[in-house]
Amino acid sequence: MNKQKLVIVESPAKCDTIKKYLGEEYQVMASKGHVRDLATSGKGGLGVDVNENFKPTYVLDKHKISTIKSLQSASRKADEVILATDPDREGEAIAWHLTQVLNIDPLTTKRLEFHEITRESITKAIQFPRVIDMNLVNSQETRRILDRIIGFTLSGLLSKKIHSTSAGRVQSATLKIIADHEKEINAFVPEEYYKFTIVASYKGKKYNLNLALGKDEIISSGEKAQKIIDDIPSTLKVVNIKTSERVKKPQDPFTTSTLQQTAYNKFKYTTKKTASIAQTLYEGLSIGSEHVGLITYMRTDSNRLSPTYINRAKNYIEERFGKDFISTSTRAIKAGQDAHEAIRPTGNHRTPESLQNVLTKEQFNLYKLIYERAVASLMKPRIEDLTTVTLEGNGVKFTIEGVKVKFPGYSALYEYEEDDTKNLPNLEIGESFEVVSKKAEQKFTQPPARYTEAKLVNIMEKEGIGRPSTYASTISILQKRKYVSDVGGVLQITNQGMITSDTLEKHFSDIVNLEYTAEMEKKLDTVGSGENTSTKILGDFYGPFMQEVAVAKEKMESVVNIVEGAYCPKCGAPLVRRQSKNGEFIGCSNFPNCKYIQKEPKEAPKETGELCPKCGRPLVERKDKKGRIFVACSGFPKCKYIKPDVEEIKKKAPKAVNEADVVKICPECGGNIIKKKGKYGYFLGCSNFPKCRHMEKIKK
Repeated sequence: MNKQKLVIVESPAKCDTIKKYLGEEYQVMASKGHVRDLATSGKGGLGVDVNENFKPTYVLDKHKISTIKSLQSASRKADEVILATDPDREGEAIAWHLTQVLNIDPLTTKRLEFHEITRESITKAIQFPRVIDMNLVNSQETRRILDRIIGFTLSGLLSKKIHSTSAGRVQSATLKIIADHEKEINAFVPEEYYKFTIVASYKGKKYNLNLALGKDEIISSGEKAQKIIDDIPSTLKVVNIKTSERVKKPQDPFTTSTLQQTAYNKFKYTTKKTASIAQTLYEGLSIGSEHVGLITYMRTDSNRLSPTYINRAKNYIEERFGKDFISTSTRAIKAGQDAHEAIRPTGNHRTPESLQNVLTKEQFNLYKLIYERAVASLMKPRIEDLTTVTLEGNGVKFTIEGVKVKFPGYSALYEYEEDDTKNLPNLEIGESFEVVSKKAEQKFTQPPARYTEAKLVNIMEKEGIGRPSTYASTISILQKRKYVSDVGGVLQITNQGMITSDTLEKHFSDIVNLEYTAEMEKKLDTVGSGENTSTKILGDFYGPFMQEVAVAKEKMESVVNIVEGAYCPKCGAPLVRRQSKNGEFIGCSNFPNCKYIQKEPKEAPKETGELCPKCGRPLVERKDKKGRIFVACSGFPKCKYIKPDVEEIKKKAPKAVNEADVVKICPECGGNIIKKKGKYGYFLGCSNFPKCRHMEKIKK
């Protein structure tokens, strides 16, 4: 009787395929990803004992309890357990956690490694198993502990102080990239320049000409632009013809980041969507009676291709295009962090066209990209003849270029690049072009464009921030935390994102520093290679970091919330609501560097319909410091007239000896105007004399 063997993979989608390849004596089950994670108990909820060499405490994933029980039951019945998790750091860690959950020895348990789900690859892996690489496990564990310390500690502090929901080793550095770029955009000052559109005809066909300017020369003066236009004659002569050969080499096969960038540029797929489609192509689809993986492992930063694939691809190139299209040069290989190949098809006989009825439109688009890019990388360069014609008239020179394909090379297959072929007629020096139209348009330089997901991934890769497996998830979490929004495919930082980045830079400059973050990635990789220890890296980091945390707890200012869409008029930083002893106010988030405080907008005074008796302007209602309404001249401070409150005046005004003598109320103090006799006869005067000296003539 054959012994029953249990093979454990990560994804359920692989189970049936791998079982078919291995045979009846194998049972294939899936862990469905991680089965354990750090606990949230202990000091700070870290699940890590920092005083015991950062010893981690793991707990079972509560969502995987039924899966774990099924695996435990199957492992007890099996004669042998074989682990076949994904071929990366996370996969190695999952394999180790499975040995702990299933109570099997990690030092002797067989570990399969394969980078494509094909019969050949699976058969080879089962013939040559290895054991779990504990250095890779330690590398993943060190990353997880470091991320937990940074994430839990900073997230709690930021939540309390500025109401930001999270921070992290990779996400915060990535957020800083976006924040710095936004500041560059805000600081941009447009410059004037002129664009020339010159159309000339030769033998009835029109051509767009380029004004010949010096290197980096621009026309920024309207007068100069107009003079150039005025100087252009009706006829231009050919004064020079130069032809040179241009060689365009094929691009390397895809890595994770270049696939995400190209998929966005060609199809506008987000990084998350591209990762998801690539995952289904890797795990495999039913092709006829067989379920097979169509591409190799999709998380890689290497452009290496296996010798087996190279030989198969060259045979395919010869069959389809001829031997002259096969590249004879040796490609420069970029080695990745892990021992993966570049992303390539698992079989050249499965052409994109042959699978068009099997794949969805999105799967087909991505598979065609991967297939043709990998094959094209092994083809000869495209060779072009580049012809530059110079025309001149009245001292003004123009150029026109033509491109003619001499040998198509890789472009016979991979046509996703823009074809810049432009055919020019056969010209000779001295021939004439007739100017059809000429104009100069005033333009202004534009600020740098905001990043797309594809561009951000490109920068992350160049700066060494994160790894292929984290690009998509990092961008996704920035959007989930509402630090960044996707506006028509463009990433735009929110006020909350800007204040989070600025606060982290002020108090934890290392965490958002790109060089520091990239250096930390390299140190973590040395744990995977066995050159460094987890305890050393975590110990070197923890002490200084916690000192910064202690200082930040005292000095980091509290913010009630961000005023969305409002920026400081002095420095451009987001405005925030703060608390003071006098209550809530709106101020600059860049305090104390910027001490701007927004004043509450004043309500427009309401007109009463009356005119000022002193200057004739409208009277309006105003409020005093105690909130009491009074009527005054709208011409304040030039006119300081205040209308007396008649009711209050009546209460306070002294009663006249004879009320019949009161003519009216004094407009200045509210007293009684009575008839009086003076040196020169009778007049009207205020009864409050001498405090009020208001007087009027008696009208006849």
